[in-house]
Amino acid sequence: MRRRTLLKAGLAGGALLAAGGVAIVAGRDAVRDRDAVLGAVVPALLDGALPAEPAARAAAVRGCTEGVVAAIAGLAPASQAELAQLFTLLGSAPGRRLLAGVRADWAEAGVDEVGAFLQSWRLHRFALFRGGYAALHDLVIGTWYADASAWPAIGYAGPLSL
Repeated sequence: MRRRTLLKAGLAGGALLAAGGVAIVAGRDAVRDRDAVLGAVVPALLDGALPAEPAARAAAVRGCTEGVVAAIAGLAPASQAELAQLFTLLGSAPGRRLLAGVRADWAEAGVDEVGAFLQSWRLHRFALFRGGYAALHDLVIGTWYADASAWPAIGYAGPLSL
């Protein structure tokens, strides 16, 4: 193969991948994607910290998800845009399957499957994936433990009164 042919094939392949990426994210509902991803990620990251009773567990997941959304709203616009891209990518079926390795829709994905995805990103050789994990982890864990109702479970009495 000649160098010119190789370069043309590389450029054509890159253009095809870029067009596919645009097609995946075009017209997606970013809020729906964010809520779907968080609905699966929150229980996986907080496994063992959430209430066991189903109604209380669902309410805790919903409250943490709302807290994460509020935390994202307080970030710089560039960070908000990066997180929106992450949620849109993970919200798409190809992104969920190929990048996260989660076969089922987020609503049906089990804690173990989502936990495996998070662990693989936490230890990934590419910093981009590790950064995506860190963002999800810090937002969820920070939101959960910022809520005073989570403190008794870890034996934290709260800040000292002065």
